[in-house]
Amino acid sequence: MILNRIFAQTLNRNEFSRSLTYLRMSIETSSQNSLITDFKNFKFSPFKLLDLKTETNRDNYVRRFIKGVIFSHVTPTPLSNPKLVSFSEDVLKNILDLDPSVVENQEFIEFVTGNTLIASSTPIAHRYGGHQFGVWASQLGDGRAILLGEYLNRKGERWELQLKGSGKTPYSRDGDGRAVLRSSIREFLCSEAMHCLGIPTTRAATITVSDDMVVRDPLYDGHPQLEPAAVVLRLAPSWFRIGSLEILSKYGEIEMLKDLIDFIVKEHFPEIENDENMIPNLLQKIFRLTSELVVKWQSVGFTHGVLNTDNMSLIGLTIDYGPFGFMEDYDMMYVPNHSDSEARYCYGRQTQIVLLNMLMLTKAVSPLLAQEQFEMVAKMLQSEAKYTDDKIVEVFSSKLGFDDSQPQLIEILLAMFKETKADFTMVFRELSETPLSSLTKPASKLWALKVLSRHKDYNSFVEKYKEELIKSGISDSSRMERMCQINPCYVLRNWIGQQVIDRAASGDYSEVNELLKILKNPFSRQDEAERRGYADVPPSWSKSLCLSCSS
Repeated sequence: MILNRIFAQTLNRNEFSRSLTYLRMSIETSSQNSLITDFKNFKFSPFKLLDLKTETNRDNYVRRFIKGVIFSHVTPTPLSNPKLVSFSEDVLKNILDLDPSVVENQEFIEFVTGNTLIASSTPIAHRYGGHQFGVWASQLGDGRAILLGEYLNRKGERWELQLKGSGKTPYSRDGDGRAVLRSSIREFLCSEAMHCLGIPTTRAATITVSDDMVVRDPLYDGHPQLEPAAVVLRLAPSWFRIGSLEILSKYGEIEMLKDLIDFIVKEHFPEIENDENMIPNLLQKIFRLTSELVVKWQSVGFTHGVLNTDNMSLIGLTIDYGPFGFMEDYDMMYVPNHSDSEARYCYGRQTQIVLLNMLMLTKAVSPLLAQEQFEMVAKMLQSEAKYTDDKIVEVFSSKLGFDDSQPQLIEILLAMFKETKADFTMVFRELSETPLSSLTKPASKLWALKVLSRHKDYNSFVEKYKEELIKSGISDSSRMERMCQINPCYVLRNWIGQQVIDRAASGDYSEVNELLKILKNPFSRQDEAERRGYADVPPSWSKSLCLSCSS
């Protein structure tokens, strides 16, 4: 504003407009010119993670149990004839400072596949454990993920780069260290889709595929098949998870546990570094970040599928995209994971599971807590449960256009959802696009609302909705505008992803790029997405899709 006033005092309106345009163009040009065009100039920063205990043995072979370290040195295993499937321009430009033209460089392709390393890279794999389906699974670790290094970008952000699918590590157990094309496409697309939905997540820069084939049994039903091996270059400010602390606590490695906690606090929560209650305060921050995350999942119908403690970030990110799914027909018991026969990780239980995992986190750090601190943390957990419940009502109220919580209205709406099994995403979107005057009798094109409107309480819900909006002083146009900004038209439905995967399996990767473009703008109607039917009634065959952890 100050800059505008100075210009306005000395220039007439046209001159001011031209000057502002020139200034904007100059900034954009300067920013563009600062991007790295020659990949040889890309360099990692000093690897801070190497300050933590790292195995001196550099032999990259599988071991059932390693003790006394947090990381092991590894070397990626090359793949034959790697080809670029897709890349995120946003990640390349705005995180890695790379001009998108680098994707045309074969040296870059070899790097993001793990075939070559740059001089500043020190590849390592992380040792961690975890509770899987409620049972302690002992040592797990990065079985097919390799950290290449840390990059400090021009914004001052530090990102850890990791290859997924680049070969065996000491933690591969019975696996081959590879990932297949179908699961890599899903992770690549969903990482970027979640970011564009405003949900904290790891990011994905590239996906490459090779001529090498690996054997997988997708549904663990005795029908193995050959699938092409692929690699995703993914990024996060940190890949530490609950299981990172659990394994150290479980095996009495308390000094390393303390060192790792100190490192996490220093790098990610420096504001509590010198606090006498540093660990309780750290837990409180992790609790809140995780609560906020799961509420956002619930708000878009995202179901992770495998909420084991080794799949839960310590900085509140969505990590490790496996058999995830976006709920279509509303069902609290929705399970995207074919292997989850008991529905442990269904949509409706995610908030409970997250709290249980927070309890596991507390247990992991308990050797470093005094009794009064432990009691303090127990109270935090109790209050976090209430916070999550209240926050869900608040967020769902905002999805209806309100600033404040509307518990009664949300209760009625969710009850109607439960009984009609209306499409979760499109009910909210059609509500966002439809004037109040047209809600009582939804037009036939409003297919999701038509399903919801069959409920006996639908008309009374609409009347109460109108009343509450009037009380809140929210106009209809304002309501619709607000709702369209937070209720997406398009999410990565499993059937949409499957269509893209099927095309990619035949060597046509163009659909991956087309879908990525659509998912980058989930809140705006797009002609191409509409032509493809991405906001239409899901095809009947979509209900028979099965996903598992096999990738």
